[in-house]
Amino acid sequence: MAEGISPSLGRPSSGEERLNVVLVVFDSLRKDCVGAYGSPPWGTVRTPHFDEFAKQSMVMRRAYPESLPTLPARRALYTGRQVYPFHNADFHLKGDFVGAPGWGPIPEDQPTLAEMLAQEGYRTGLISDVYHMFKPSKNFWRGFDQWMFLRGQESDPGRSGPRLTQEEIDYWLPKEMQNQRTIAFIQRCITNIRDRNKEEDFFAARVLKEAALWLEQNQDAQKFFLTVESFDPHEPWLVPAHYRRMYLKDAGREQVKSGYKDTSTMDPALLTRTQANYSGLVTFCDRWFGYFMESMRVLGLLDNTMIVFTSDHGHSIGDANYMGKRGYPSSPEVFDVPLMIRQPGAKLVGSSDLLVQHTDVAAQVLESAGVKPPGDMDGRPFLQAAIQGKRRFRDHVTIAWGSAVTVVTQRWWCNCKVNARGVFLHDLGRAKPFEANLADRHPDVARRLFSMAVKDAKGGFPEWLAQLAEKEKDAPGCSDLVARE
Repeated sequence: MAEGISPSLGRPSSGEERLNVVLVVFDSLRKDCVGAYGSPPWGTVRTPHFDEFAKQSMVMRRAYPESLPTLPARRALYTGRQVYPFHNADFHLKGDFVGAPGWGPIPEDQPTLAEMLAQEGYRTGLISDVYHMFKPSKNFWRGFDQWMFLRGQESDPGRSGPRLTQEEIDYWLPKEMQNQRTIAFIQRCITNIRDRNKEEDFFAARVLKEAALWLEQNQDAQKFFLTVESFDPHEPWLVPAHYRRMYLKDAGREQVKSGYKDTSTMDPALLTRTQANYSGLVTFCDRWFGYFMESMRVLGLLDNTMIVFTSDHGHSIGDANYMGKRGYPSSPEVFDVPLMIRQPGAKLVGSSDLLVQHTDVAAQVLESAGVKPPGDMDGRPFLQAAIQGKRRFRDHVTIAWGSAVTVVTQRWWCNCKVNARGVFLHDLGRAKPFEANLADRHPDVARRLFSMAVKDAKGGFPEWLAQLAEKEKDAPGCSDLVARE
């Protein structure tokens, strides 16, 4: 049993007034860039505030999304319901691109955490700069008494001018990466931030300052649920220079955009600069998370608030010679996510290797708040099992992205398309599990794991998703094995 365990799991006793809940999500935060979990291949990232938070929390070491990327991940996180295999989710909506299967709003018949908690007397707030959540046709603010959208991240049309000169484009975007699409991206990103001249103007600082202000302005609430969504450290990796200089003092060429391609021929100096910018942005997020936590302390909220800290996914930055994020082939630097839960008064401290997913976060928040969902949820509360030191909670997790699915067990990692082709199988017990594809050596294991994915695909795969899998090429290095029996 972990230290300082309270069997109430954060639920207020009869003599307590309330349990507040804060959910903090950092987009594209790699688990291995949080010091409490380790360090990335390029070196240690400084995260003193994240690490201090870990010391006061139950740290889940094997946490995964349910569906990816940005919007499907938040749908699972906000509802506790499975998104895979994207039934009725082939979205083609005005005002947005087709980001991936499931890239759309939360279904009207699925209640959100904010809605369920609001019905039980919680005051609810959302502070976010994740612009995808606020595009036309989206509804991720549903159920919040106050929601604040901080404009200007990435391609959000927050400002139309003045346009960048060619000299400015050449500064922000290496010439070898320039094409019509990447130039338009940088043109929008940099135009959006022309007025920034101090650290507090950068996005993560603005989000966490506004979140702290919300707490200050809502001290009269009997109990509250606050969701804090920071798009940082998502690309573009625009960070105050002094944070980048913590990791790289060389004043070489700038590089803030993900190439979403092989890095084996990339200028090594540019890759190093990219890793330094990302590391600096993580440290920047850490610094302002520390500000937020200090605000909670000053407001006297640390003894009656449960704080959940997580990410939607990570990002490859030179790992296996790739820069970007993808669901096929899948990899830990993208699919493993940090998940830490600080109980009121830091009474629940420890770590757990239980397999958990984003859907379980919603279920745990509701159980801790003493709120019953109005219908069935796919998520399950997990803290009691973690407290008791149980070795099993789920025997596997299924993670979906596009036409591919990944199944992870205690030992195995299997990734293939939903048509059962293009199989990758990795033994997590090996020192370097992702260096070898063992699908041909263990076809029975690959087929067994894919059968789990099929079972989890309630109602089977929609025809359009199966067709998408057929159109997409098998990834290099995959097995010719067909994982379907």
